[in-house]
Amino acid sequence: MLRVLAVDDEEPALGELLYLLRADSRVRTAEGAGDATEALRRIGRALETGPDGDDGIDVVFLDIHMPGLTGLDVARLLAGFARPPLVVFVTAHEGFALQAFDLKAVDYVLKPVRRERLAEAVRRVHELVHAAAPVPSAAPAAPEQIPVELGGVTRFVPVDDIAYVEAHGDYARLHTDHGSHLVRIPLSTLEERWAARGFVRIHRSHLVALDRIDELRLDGGATSVRLGDTDLAVSRRHARHLRDLLMRRAGG
Repeated sequence: MLRVLAVDDEEPALGELLYLLRADSRVRTAEGAGDATEALRRIGRALETGPDGDDGIDVVFLDIHMPGLTGLDVARLLAGFARPPLVVFVTAHEGFALQAFDLKAVDYVLKPVRRERLAEAVRRVHELVHAAAPVPSAAPAAPEQIPVELGGVTRFVPVDDIAYVEAHGDYARLHTDHGSHLVRIPLSTLEERWAARGFVRIHRSHLVALDRIDELRLDGGATSVRLGDTDLAVSRRHARHLRDLLMRRAGG
């Protein structure tokens, strides 16, 4: 069961969040902190005693706008520790989802908090902590995800679910097996961030996951790739590099 610290400088909001968290059967304890300073003090005790200590914290539910240090500041500080607790942001502002993405947040819940939406965030945290539990020496680490807007709700799509990305000016459309999502991130930024995850630029308009490519086709000097039912053109500039990558992958 989860040990939770909720942080919000607005007492009514903190009280409501704690009430909902304590009502979840997956939560063992849920304590509150009214500002970042108090939160860091409690997290510091938890890190000193270790994950199995009496003061252990599995996840921090963080408001963003607070006096002094913001929730983003707290998350950046936590990122410097070897085994920090997981982070879920709880905020009334949609505009910080990209920063949350960079800080490896597990989820991004918008206020007013709905019971079912919070339950989904708790489920994600619970799965991550449970998956890491059999290996005490390993810190629970969130899979890389990217925030997308779905009907006014910010969801996090695992990068591993994305087959290819299509440029739309300063935006990018992420294509998965279950649909597509438009995000306000330039394709060049995603190319840089996801190079180590096997994403390759094949055209000025497309970035593809190398392991999603089913076929490389050469037809009259033109090169294309097939990903499932989708065919994408490969520009001359990128064709040789792509062929080399695919050959190296095929050769192990």
